[in-house]
Amino acid sequence: EALKFVAKKYNIEIEEEEMTSEQLERANEKDSLFIVSNFANDYFQDMLWDTEEGKAIGLSYFKERGFNEQTLKTFELGYSLDVWDGLLKEAKKKGHSEELLEKAGLILKQESKIYDRFRGRVMFPIQNVAGKVIAFGARTLRSDKKQPKYINSPETEVYHKSKILYGIHQSRQAIRNEDLCYLVEGYTDVISMHQAGVQNVVASSGTSLTREQVQLISRYTKNITVLY
Repeated sequence: EALKFVAKKYNIEIEEEEMTSEQLERANEKDSLFIVSNFANDYFQDMLWDTEEGKAIGLSYFKERGFNEQTLKTFELGYSLDVWDGLLKEAKKKGHSEELLEKAGLILKQESKIYDRFRGRVMFPIQNVAGKVIAFGARTLRSDKKQPKYINSPETEVYHKSKILYGIHQSRQAIRNEDLCYLVEGYTDVISMHQAGVQNVVASSGTSLTREQVQLISRYTKNITVLY
């Protein structure tokens, strides 16, 4: 991935081994999932900044949490409208298929109904090390006890929660510079610490710490301070 990134930047062609049809299909699906997740991320940000509902509910919540505009943009936070198919309609308009939206965990199908997974929630995009959006965490702002406070994207071809840490893209350089990683529990812990100037911080997002997550941190430092 790093080689491809640098090669693309300097217009260098990389010769690769020919893939089998199965490998090609998987690679194409991964690329498609990145594209549709990126579309959804832009959509949720537009809903936060450019709609009355987003500003009144989503932006108000983030401001109450003390997050400034720069922080919201750094972490690309967004809002999902409280409607059944806002994302679905916009995605189809832009040519994204229902099948791909379902594979990315953005829509749900039940019998004859098709609807958005995330509705009326503030959105936290989850990025891989390279900064590609691979999944979302979404927090409800209602006091309805029947609704889970947070819902997350399901696991997909590009998102395995045991292998990713929230904030790793924004924090990896600071972790390397400080030779220390603070490990916290949730999205807002990472964002609050970043805004306060402590940028060498990531979250395991409510999952128990895994071998793969520790290996990911070990690319940048061997020192971890756990703040659960």
